[in-house]
Amino acid sequence: MPDSKTTPTARATGTGTARATTPTARRSEATRAAILDAARERFATDGYERATIRAIAKDAGIDPSMVMRYYGNKEGLFAAAVSIDLRMSELPAVPRDRIGATLVAHFLTLWEENEQLTALLRVGTTNAAGAERMQDVFRDQMLPVARAACPDPEQVPARAALAATQMLGLALTRYVLRMPPVTALTRDELVAWLGPTLQRYLTAPHSAWPED
Repeated sequence: MPDSKTTPTARATGTGTARATTPTARRSEATRAAILDAARERFATDGYERATIRAIAKDAGIDPSMVMRYYGNKEGLFAAAVSIDLRMSELPAVPRDRIGATLVAHFLTLWEENEQLTALLRVGTTNAAGAERMQDVFRDQMLPVARAACPDPEQVPARAALAATQMLGLALTRYVLRMPPVTALTRDELVAWLGPTLQRYLTAPHSAWPED
């Protein structure tokens, strides 16, 4: 028998019940995914300036008007394509004196699992829009981590930026330039080398001015 608490109207509209995904919604999601996949590849290969809506649409197998319909313009598409979550909330609760090694291990996992980060890095090294986007990602998501670890609140932005230099430098040399000495290092070796550096950047006492 029908649930007496669910009216015919509610059953018809989905109100109060789990609405099934319609074929149209599934097609829309598939189209968005195809556009973003094509855009990430194009932005990574051609850079922001050279990548075109027409080329991205062709790669996705759709009409360029569909790209404009979903994302408005190239700027909007770029922002959606490189919307990166550094997953800082997934960091385990660790003692303050282990934050450096924990961050290195966390970022190694991110770079190895998320091709969007590598694509964004490639764009960021050659294009102002990509560089600005990368800066936004690391500033907004690294600052809370640095704030929790840093002994001096006024130094949080500088310490977060210094930590980012290590992680971005590692990613550039290991996953983009693929320098053999860097790619040859194991995960444990990288953590051992870089962990103490990040630890010092984030937690070591430091005077803003050199002593006379």
